[in-house]
Amino acid sequence: MTNSIEQKRRARESRGAIEKLYITMRHLFIRGNYKPFGVSGQGLMKTLLTLNPEIYGTMSDPGRVEIDGLLYVLDRLPRGIERCRHIRLIAREGFEESGYEVVVPLKRRRSCYRIDNESMYIEVTRGRSDIYDILTHLTFLFNEAQKIMQNGLDPKGNIGSDWKKLEKLIHAEDEADLRVGITYLSNILGRTFAETKDAVERFSQRKGEPSLFEIIYWMGQLTMNEYQDQEYREITFSAKLREIIGHHVYGEMWAHRIKEFIDVKNWGHRPLHIVSANLHSFMNALYGYQAGIKEPNLEQLALQTSKPENKELRDQIKEFALAHGMHEVKDISGTNIGVQFFELDKLEKIGKAPWLDFNEETLAEKPLIMVMDYAFGEQAYECMDELFKPLKKGDERFPLNVESVSVMGKAGILKGGKGDIMIPTAHVFEGTGDNYPFQNEFKCKDFENQNIGVYKGAMITVLGTSLQNRDVLIHFVNTSWDAVGLEMEGAHYQKAIQASALIRRNINPQVKVRYAYYASDNPLETGATLASGSLGNDGVKPTYLITQRILEQILA
Repeated sequence: MTNSIEQKRRARESRGAIEKLYITMRHLFIRGNYKPFGVSGQGLMKTLLTLNPEIYGTMSDPGRVEIDGLLYVLDRLPRGIERCRHIRLIAREGFEESGYEVVVPLKRRRSCYRIDNESMYIEVTRGRSDIYDILTHLTFLFNEAQKIMQNGLDPKGNIGSDWKKLEKLIHAEDEADLRVGITYLSNILGRTFAETKDAVERFSQRKGEPSLFEIIYWMGQLTMNEYQDQEYREITFSAKLREIIGHHVYGEMWAHRIKEFIDVKNWGHRPLHIVSANLHSFMNALYGYQAGIKEPNLEQLALQTSKPENKELRDQIKEFALAHGMHEVKDISGTNIGVQFFELDKLEKIGKAPWLDFNEETLAEKPLIMVMDYAFGEQAYECMDELFKPLKKGDERFPLNVESVSVMGKAGILKGGKGDIMIPTAHVFEGTGDNYPFQNEFKCKDFENQNIGVYKGAMITVLGTSLQNRDVLIHFVNTSWDAVGLEMEGAHYQKAIQASALIRRNINPQVKVRYAYYASDNPLETGATLASGSLGNDGVKPTYLITQRILEQILA
């Protein structure tokens, strides 16, 4: 009973922290600027520490720098961000033609511009979720920078010997002794020699990126400069960004280009099946076998084509697909959401793969599949809401003939392990209780007997991957919410679908929806969060199994 009361208390505190973070970030955005070590920035940092997200590991430990979380964050921020005193979030404002070098983070699709040695501009074209993501990562980064500074000073507040030696190593022209450098660095990180050695090796695998020595030095040095010389860091938001955020500017451009493409092709009357997924699995499933990759099943074909050394096989499939009914619509809007169209009636001429079966009556209607790359958080609502609006030509309106919407996503799982599959029955917004129940065309039986765990229940839509909190997640699992997983886009997709189908009548009210997620991590399991690394080949089977099931239902 005592444990239950304590757990509820922690869950309440954590939910309150999430709400406070959300409100504070919106306030700072509207204000237009803040200093990370000023009153507002320190308040943001304190709230994030209260929340203590699972993905940031030992963030709340005052003496130890969190390594896994640091690697996760730096993979999603532009190269060299640790050296910058001025970070500015901007809309698409012409910098793409300015001649500045475009810096794209390793694992987050956004354009960034290094203006000079102290200034970084980050382009935000994917809505508020992108802003929350960036600010949360930066807040974590500044928290760890504060620890680095404290560990680099002696008890009297003077620069310590370990820091002086690290600085000498960074500026040395000759190659330094790596073992000695790791020793100094381990003291500054508050980590063991073995942990630091492993971290140095992991960071060195990021080709073209700074070493861990450089990153730690600049994080600590800028913090020391701020405290000792009042060289303040500042985060600002451009007037243009503040003006257009939330008004679907980029989503409207993206959707209009797609609808114009459909109109030019004279496809407006054809049944349209919209799929949110990656841009390789459907192409491989529909064309891989006929393109000459004669594997006995889809999983083997996927494993074969996913190998880095097999680029020629991927090019071979793409070339064949483009000649037999696949069309690409490249993004020029800034959403970073590419699109593929597949004319399914053309599949009859090339034969079928052993894992697919066609219904002749279905193909006679000349159905189309539109595969859109993954959206990011609130961007899912922005793009889908605009896509569902009819194309306007003069005074006439031409609605799309949408028959189904399918979402294949990766998500954190709460009742299984990495690689398992979740079948949602509803999407629930974290922290609000706002919910979107729906009739999912997928059932657990569609994925049984595949040596993969399958779980059915509510899915939690979170503000950001970085705000996963153990206490809140346990609350969603152990109470009558009975949640099975968490992700970032589901509620946004369903909000757009329900509004367009049931209220605005832009699409067929009987539109079929399919949601299936494969588990990329388990935030409740130590060592299995997103910061522990990618799924690798373990993600191939569930990805292609969901792909196959979506195609089977469309082609049936």
